[in-house]
Amino acid sequence: MARIPRITNQQILEAARQVFLQQGFGASTLEIAHQAGISEASIFKRFSTKEELFFAAMGIPEKPLWVSELESLCGKGDLKENLIKVCLQIMEFHREVLPLIVMLRSRGNALPEFRGKEPRPMQDVKALTAFLEREINQGRLRSCDPQTVAHILLGSLMNYVFVEQISIPTTELPLNSGDRATEVSTFVQNLVDIVWQGIAPSQD
Repeated sequence: MARIPRITNQQILEAARQVFLQQGFGASTLEIAHQAGISEASIFKRFSTKEELFFAAMGIPEKPLWVSELESLCGKGDLKENLIKVCLQIMEFHREVLPLIVMLRSRGNALPEFRGKEPRPMQDVKALTAFLEREINQGRLRSCDPQTVAHILLGSLMNYVFVEQISIPTTELPLNSGDRATEVSTFVQNLVDIVWQGIAPSQD
């Protein structure tokens, strides 16, 4: 009979999160193991790399939900509505991740290096660009530069979240309020409406 682990993955992640928030990615896995009350080897039996442990502990998915959503939406349904849906998911992702990144940076803490990979924002641009390019090839969008459109959408969404975060002390609406959700939804709808005027397929 397999031995039941004395500590759960969640307990390890909670310990790792505490240490990473204090010291950033530069924290040693030995210290995390000490915090969790286990051996360092036990960590790597559960998590293959320090990077994997960091992203799991900080609640940052290596592949955001919205990127997976793009793969399932290509060529299907109402494209404008799909863009609104994806943009809302992008907004939600950055609203969750940006405060963590800002917190770590403000403390002078290190983040994982992108060894052999492009920085996350450039990966996002490429993913959205590829999606738009496939839609153009299928005649669901007019001929345009998909990378520029991707930059416009992602840049606008990230800027909205950034302004929202730095305005928290003086904002009148809590970030999780119903009115704020409506405000975000309206912004995304208006953003896609404006962009759509330049990329909508030509009506023969």
